[in-house]
Amino acid sequence: MKIDDFDRRIIRALRRDGRMSNVELAREVGLSPSACLRRVQALETGGVIRGYTAIVADDATDAMVVIVQITLDRQSEESLNRFEEAVRKHPEIRECFLMTGIADYLLRAEARNAAHYEVIHKEILSRLPGVARIQSSFAIRSVLAVPERAG
Repeated sequence: MKIDDFDRRIIRALRRDGRMSNVELAREVGLSPSACLRRVQALETGGVIRGYTAIVADDATDAMVVIVQITLDRQSEESLNRFEEAVRKHPEIRECFLMTGIADYLLRAEARNAAHYEVIHKEILSRLPGVARIQSSFAIRSVLAVPERAG
């Protein structure tokens, strides 16, 4: 899907406030409400906008955040694809990034407590295809969680 400047402005505005009305969005990006709605729907249909979410305070869910570095035993396209397909099947893994550097992937996982993370580690992470090494770090608290900064 080809994205133009209006689409980029729509995306930036929705990242700041995904709950804004179409009228507010149209006014902010300089389009009529009907043109803006058509573009948002096209971005959704085209897979550019994959969904909307709420950013919830860490203490509201009692979930502990674990940052996990994963190194695979090989980095072939087939190995990467198998790993990524498997990761998508586990809701405990909230984010997954293909990385440069020492680790191949950086994951953000959520667990109820350390015992729950132990289960995630044993039954999910260590069984993902091609995993050679897992290094986990527990987040103490969130300092900054902003979808996109204004400006």
